[in-house]
Parts: sequence; structure tokens; C-alpha cells
Amino acid sequence: MSAIADPAHALTPSGNLVRRQFVSRLVLAGAVGAAALAVAVLGILVFYTGLKGAGQLSLTFFTGQLPSYNGVGGGLGPALVGTIELSLFATVIALPIGVMTALFVSEFARPRVAAVLETALDLMAGMPSIIIGVFVVLLIVDNFQQSVIAAAVALSMVEVPLIARATLVSLSRVPKPLREAADALGVARWRITLGVVLPTSANSILTATVLAVARAAGETAPILFTCSVFTQAYAVNPLHSVPSMPVEILTLAESEYPAAISKAWGAAFLLMFTILIVNICARLWLNRSRRKRGL
Repeated sequence: MSAIADPAHALTPSGNLVRRQFVSRLVLAGAVGAAALAVAVLGILVFYTGLKGAGQLSLTFFTGQLPSYNGVGGGLGPALVGTIELSLFATVIALPIGVMTALFVSEFARPRVAAVLETALDLMAGMPSIIIGVFVVLLIVDNFQQSVIAAAVALSMVEVPLIARATLVSLSRVPKPLREAADALGVARWRITLGVVLPTSANSILTATVLAVARAAGETAPILFTCSVFTQAYAVNPLHSVPSMPVEILTLAESEYPAAISKAWGAAFLLMFTILIVNICARLWLNRSRRKRGL
């Protein structure tokens, strides 16, 4: 007579199960450790930059003319204005291209075409910005001159894949019943896209744009190639070069004078703190909009 199987035997951990649990805990510990290390590095960077640069902040620092090479006197007023101008022009170029690309991939393109375009966006997002700068030099600067327009084109190439990929994610979160209800009413596809899908994703697209602007504002390599020869005065003409924060940080940091290096720390702290705050606010806004829509 065969022995009766013990029902509790299947619930007893075997050697294989114990090994899997150990590996699972080991991987989890490694992931937590890597995340903690990343946060710690960011914390140290923010703390050290603030320690070195926060003392430089003053009214003159925000409004004064650019300092000389030895760092004596002046401030970063022209560089602040130039960075805002560059970011504005770049976003005006990148936002419609990024959003329209995402709409085409999500709503109109065939699967094979969509896969090719998504791969192209991924390649653009991972492309070193210095290559973008060289490309814009050959395309625009060699034929004309360094200018805000040339730098904006380069920075827009940094922003487009970020905006497009984030918009694709946002469009995929639009509830399917909204599209089906519009289809049932006989609404044309383009009207569904513009009247239903796009407004539903507007908050997420705006948040992605803000994050892309914050990323582009800190780029240095494209600006060095396209908008780095300027006068030390406030300039807003888009057909000429203007000062910018990244280029000014690099210029001051290369100086052997302590005063210039201190101002470089101040500029780095201001730029980093601004980008950090913009990223935090944008992500909080995105999470709030998703909760309101129940996504």
C-alpha cells in the first residue's frame, strides 16, 4: 500500500527555494545600495557646491556685468539673460516637433514605422551633445556665424527626444474608452487626436517640456561650438552670440585666479539649484495631475 502524501510537504522550503530567496534578497540589497549611493553622491554634490558657491550670491551677482578673467567685480546678469533666451528659442523649436512626432507615432504611424521612429528617438536621446554641436557648426555656423539661433537648434535637438518620449508615455495613458466614445460618435481621427487625446495629456506634456528645458539649460558642449564668442554686455539679438551660464562657468573655472574660481562655484550653484528645483516642481506637478485624472 502506497504511503499517503503529506499535504504540508509542498509548503516546506526546499534547497532550491532557499537558494532563490537568497539570490532575490541579494539582488534587492544590491539595488537598494545602488540607489542609496546615487542619492548620496547627489547629496554630496549639492552640499559641496552650495558650500563653495552660496556665499557668492548677491544682488550684484544677479545683475552685474560679466566679471573679468581674474574674477574681480561684476556678476552674471548677461549670462542669466542669455541662458533664458537660449532656452526659450530652443523650446519654441523643440516643443511642436517633439509633440507632433509623438502624436504621429502614437496615433497614425504603422507599427513598423513607429518602431523605427522610437528607435531613432532613443538614439537621439543617447547621442553625446558634442556631436550635436559639431553637426550644427557644419550646418549653420560655417555658413553664417555663431548665434542664438544656431545654439537654439543644437539645444532643440537635445530637447526633442525627451519631449517626444515623455509625450508618448503620456499618450499611452489616455483611457481607451475616451477614444472609443469619440469613434462611436463618428468623429474624425484627427479631431479625436486634437480634441480628446492631446488635451488629456496636456499637463504631462507641459511637465516633460519643463524637464527638457532644465536638461538643455545645463548643456555646455553645443553652446561652445555655436554661441560662445560674445561681448561682455547684455545682448538679446538672436542673430548674434550671447553669454550663457554654462560657458561662463567654464571660462571662470579655467582661470588661475581664486576670485574667478569662486564666482564659477557661485554660478555652478545657481545653475544646479535652479535645475534641481525645476525638476522637483515639474515631477510634483506631474504626479498631482496623474492623481487628479486617476492614472
